[in-house]
Amino acid sequence: MTGSCPVYAGVDVGASRTKVAIMNADGELLGFHIKKSGTDFKATADDCLESSLQMAQAARIDIVKTVSTGYGRRNVSFSDDSKTEIGCHAKGCFLYFPMAITIIDIGGQDNKVIKLDHNGRRIGFKMNRKCSAGTGAFLEEMSPRLEIPLEEMDGLARQSTDMVKLGSFCTVFSATEVLENIRNGKKVTDIVKGLFYSVIKRVIEMDAFTENVVMTGGVVAHNPFLVSMTEEYIGQKILVPEHPQLTGAIGAALYAMG
Repeated sequence: MTGSCPVYAGVDVGASRTKVAIMNADGELLGFHIKKSGTDFKATADDCLESSLQMAQAARIDIVKTVSTGYGRRNVSFSDDSKTEIGCHAKGCFLYFPMAITIIDIGGQDNKVIKLDHNGRRIGFKMNRKCSAGTGAFLEEMSPRLEIPLEEMDGLARQSTDMVKLGSFCTVFSATEVLENIRNGKKVTDIVKGLFYSVIKRVIEMDAFTENVVMTGGVVAHNPFLVSMTEEYIGQKILVPEHPQLTGAIGAALYAMG
């Protein structure tokens, strides 16, 4: 089905997931799709675009411009331009929260802390070192070690009554700690909450935060309890966009609008 109005596409190809957002000229999100990036970024981006257009009731001919971002942004065959992840996440978040903000983005392979002023200009940025600790990959690796599905982690962490604090930041050493705690009879719920705490602590130590904090990323989208724990840790309310995993793709679509 062909839409009656022009649309703009944003594609965020992450190492873990690919996200596509279709927006109209008024900045409204009409369609989107998220899929594991896999080993063929080009094919995954194509699949996500088709699904997003279907949701938006639009066709490729309706797309005025497409901007790509993320780890695999150069692999998007239908992209007209590309922008950095930092710029796209900033633009996507500022659309929903037009004020001075600190953005905490917890992704599959890295974490970012982006600071914007009240005009949406970037005034600070930090990214975690090249280590999976504190990222989605960290939780994905711990899931099979605990023999629990990744999607059940959030619910289990909420049930914890005596959180196990893990001493190591390294994924390899944390895995050893987890096994030791299991052997010592610690509850899985308490261990999972400890893993969540490790993620939060790693991010919090990256930078100081401003009055308004926004959390985004796939880890946040699938584990909202992380937001509650972070609020408790820093002692302030945290803002979360409606689609926290899509902010990069939405920002890319906004760049496509010019």
